[in-house]
This record gives sequence, C-alpha cells and structure tokens, in this order.
Amino acid sequence: MGRAFEYRKASKLARWDKMAKQFSRIGKEIAIAVKAGGPNPESNPALRRCLLNAKGANMPKDNVERAIKKASGADAEQYDEITYEGYGPGGIAIFLECTTNNPTRTVANVRAIFNKFEGNLGKNGELTFIFDRKGIFTLDKSNLTMDWDNFELEMIDAGAEEIEEDENEVIITSSFEDFGSINHKFEELSIEPKSAELQRLPNNTKALPLEQAQIILKMLEKFEDDDDVQQVFHNMEITEELQNAIN
Repeated sequence: MGRAFEYRKASKLARWDKMAKQFSRIGKEIAIAVKAGGPNPESNPALRRCLLNAKGANMPKDNVERAIKKASGADAEQYDEITYEGYGPGGIAIFLECTTNNPTRTVANVRAIFNKFEGNLGKNGELTFIFDRKGIFTLDKSNLTMDWDNFELEMIDAGAEEIEEDENEVIITSSFEDFGSINHKFEELSIEPKSAELQRLPNNTKALPLEQAQIILKMLEKFEDDDDVQQVFHNMEITEELQNAIN
C-alpha cells in the first residue's frame, strides 16, 4: 500500500476521527471558503469541496447551512490560516495546520504542548524536506459504476499519482498542483468522492520504541484536541507492536 493508505490507517489507529472536532474543522473551512469566494457552491469550488467533506463526515445539513449563513454575515469571524512545525521526542517531525481568530493564543497553546512533551517548536519551512503536500481523494468503492480500467485511465489523465483500493474504498493521490484537475475530472464524470483533502505525507517514517511511541500519540492527541488545530501530520511509523498496543 502507498503512503496515503498507510497514513489513513495510522490516523484511524490513533482514533482521531472525533465527530465534534470534524464538524468544527469543516465549519472553519466553510467560513474561509465563503469569505474568499462567496456563499454559492456553484461558483465557489472551495466551498463545493467543503460541502463534500461535510457530507462524508455526516455533518447535519442544518449545521452546514448555519455555517454558510454565519460566514456570509457582515459580522462574520475572521480566521487566519497558520502552520507550525517542530519535533517531538525521538526526533519525530510534527506539522500543524491551524485556523484561528487569535494567533497569539494559538502559538502559545502549540508551544505549551511541545514543551509539555519535551519537544521543540521550530521555524516554518524547516520540515519542507520531510513532507510532501498531496491531494487525497477517497471514494466508496460500491459507488463506482465505471469500468475499472477506464476509471484508472481517466484518473491518470487528470494527474493521479497513485490509485489504490481495498475492500471498501478507493484512495487517489495527486500532487498539490493537480488537486483542482482531479476535482474537475470527478465533476466531468459525475463521480462524487467521500472526501477531497490536501494532506502532508511524510517522505519517510521513523520507528520508535513502544513506550516512546505511546508518548508521541498522547502528544498528537493533545494537538488534535486544541480548537485552533485543523490538521496534525507526523512521520512516526505505526509499527505492528504499536498497533497491537492501541487495539
């Protein structure tokens, strides 16, 4: 399996699929999309992607409509998108994507978590060589009605780098630059993916002793629990020993 599948598995093992957190994250993404391109998804591709991810996360329609209405108002909250980079115990690289209305609060919280777990908050750009920014598209395999060979050819033509499948899902990976092209191809083929996200995948992973790896998981969970943190990426290898300990 490729990096996208492995990273998805690691996220599930770490139990980061918290519904309330997902809804909050998507709500902020909707606010930013509406602010940038307006409340009409027909003319706002970023908002269409947000609505797709909201549907994939089973976010109630009322919540989505409230988020759009709130973001469209004159008193809509202003959010800044900020990234932070650093290292945890054992030299594990950690990349945080945040959306905040108070950057001073956010950086203080992020620094406090790094310090609590004896990590180090670094400078932006120092982890560029460790992570690649990729487009990750997830589809329900049961909803794919096209012939598989034709589907693969269409995806490759649109810029897909990897097309992987298991029993239930298909995951397509693209470069950051081809993210829009893949989205357009799905619309052209009338295919609705479960989710379409930009993620940062590590070029290599690092295995740690079990005790140290469990500390990293606790650290990552603390970041995930912070309301300003949208996405957490790392390069720790989820070993079989760690999988068994989590399960």
